[in-house]
Amino acid sequence: MKVWAAGITAGTVALLVGGALAVAATQNATTLAPGLRIAGTDVSGMTREQALAAVGSRAATPPQVTVTAGKNTWTLSAEKLGWHVDAQTSVDAALKITQERGVLQKLQGMIGQAPTQDIPLTAAVDPAKARTTLTTLTAGLNTAPKNASVYFDKVSKRYAVKADAPGLSADVTAAVNTYVATPSLTSLKVALKVTPAKLTAATLNTYVAQGNAIARPFTVTLGGTARKGGLTALQVADLYWVRDSGIEPDEKTLKAAFGRLTDAIDQPALNARYVLQGGKLVKAKEKAGLVTDRAAAYALFRKAVLDPAVKTVVFPSKADQPTLTIDRLPAADKLQLIAVGKSTYYGSSAARRTNVANAASKINGAVVPSGEVFSFLNTLGGIDASNGFVGGLIISGGRTVDGLGGGVCQVSTTVFRALYQAGLPVVERNQHSYRVGYYEPQVGFEAAVYDPGLDLKLKNDTTAPILIKANNDNAKSTLTVEVWGVKPQRTVTVSPAVITARVPHPAPRYVVNTALRPGVVRQVDWAADGYSLYITRTIKDASGVRTDKVSTVYKAWQAVYETGPRG
Repeated sequence: MKVWAAGITAGTVALLVGGALAVAATQNATTLAPGLRIAGTDVSGMTREQALAAVGSRAATPPQVTVTAGKNTWTLSAEKLGWHVDAQTSVDAALKITQERGVLQKLQGMIGQAPTQDIPLTAAVDPAKARTTLTTLTAGLNTAPKNASVYFDKVSKRYAVKADAPGLSADVTAAVNTYVATPSLTSLKVALKVTPAKLTAATLNTYVAQGNAIARPFTVTLGGTARKGGLTALQVADLYWVRDSGIEPDEKTLKAAFGRLTDAIDQPALNARYVLQGGKLVKAKEKAGLVTDRAAAYALFRKAVLDPAVKTVVFPSKADQPTLTIDRLPAADKLQLIAVGKSTYYGSSAARRTNVANAASKINGAVVPSGEVFSFLNTLGGIDASNGFVGGLIISGGRTVDGLGGGVCQVSTTVFRALYQAGLPVVERNQHSYRVGYYEPQVGFEAAVYDPGLDLKLKNDTTAPILIKANNDNAKSTLTVEVWGVKPQRTVTVSPAVITARVPHPAPRYVVNTALRPGVVRQVDWAADGYSLYITRTIKDASGVRTDKVSTVYKAWQAVYETGPRG
């Protein structure tokens, strides 16, 4: 006799099949088949909800996962990476097995002979939690790419390039995707992506080479003369920028350099003037000059100085005619004293006294034609060493510091007092930053100059040329400026300063100077209260009475002391 599978005899098959088909037709499809287990838990005959409850109550120990990123390693519980037991997937797998069982398997289950099948308990990963944890772990590894940059090396006096550096970024997204796809992983690698710099040293080196080639000595000559002027390589290097995109001209410094060159090579016309002969003033004839044709020369200069192949250029010139001829100059003995300005400079250093004397000598004898504007800086000829000026204390950058030409403002102040007292209209006048003791007791009645940028300008509104005389008495520390000409029919009165506000000076500031010995204290700036004030000028003439004001606002100034380092 043949035996059917699992002990069922062939003789009983027909009977059982018929009954089984009838039972199967009414069986609940959501009840798990006999013999099914999930991670060792018997879920036979359970509904989906019952199986979830039974399996979900099992404790599952999350594995340890080792995360690596570059040279860095972290070992942590998988739970921190979003790992969790996924009972739902396992139960759904059991349901699928139940639904796919054939008649024979169902018959075996009905008679208690169903095969045992154990379904593993699956796991899943929460992508958001994995991303948060991996982002936190690798945050310190992310670096932005660093572009190459151009700088000017103060030692070599040449442009150079600071190298670029690539950036790094942790590829958290790829690592999360890998872990979500395979929750059983116990090691997880986070790749570090390299991001190159947008601007590389190779690109900038080309521009730097161009910039260094341009920085060469450059010479100009005034056409029709042998007069020359020049720029050093360092001065040329100041005329442009080496940028990320190439050479960028600095229009402001180009124009300033052009102005300095033309000032150096031009031979301006000389107006008729007075000169001292035998102790007397006599007339001196005017003289035509030759100067740069600036309109044509600037474009030529700008192109040539930025072309490394060009080292010299000739500026086109034009005649410069005097504006005051000898026939319009009054006889010296016909001149009348119009106004006087005075100041004292007690306590000045030797350098300051040198600059006062030099500036006064250059102003002495200046003639301003009727209707023209007197410029202090133009008359002076520039404040630089080549013009006889030496170092002295000046006000610059919010400090009293050593600088070229300290003391020149003593002369500009005295000239201003004389011309203002003469009633001449003010075109430009600038004040000092703080109240200066040298200009007392006439507080606020002063004028600051700085080359370049700050000038003193007044217009000669009289009917004839005016002569400016400067008399410096170093022994008595006094300076007197006189205005001579055809005295206009007017009276001028200048009032004392009216102070409208006063601000106390701040507490002193102490700065460590490592060049001083320990314990040494040296004062380098002096305190001064702040003031707001004005001076009124009243002018009376045939047209009536008019007034104007010169307003001044002095900053409150603190004393500054330099101290040696602590021992």
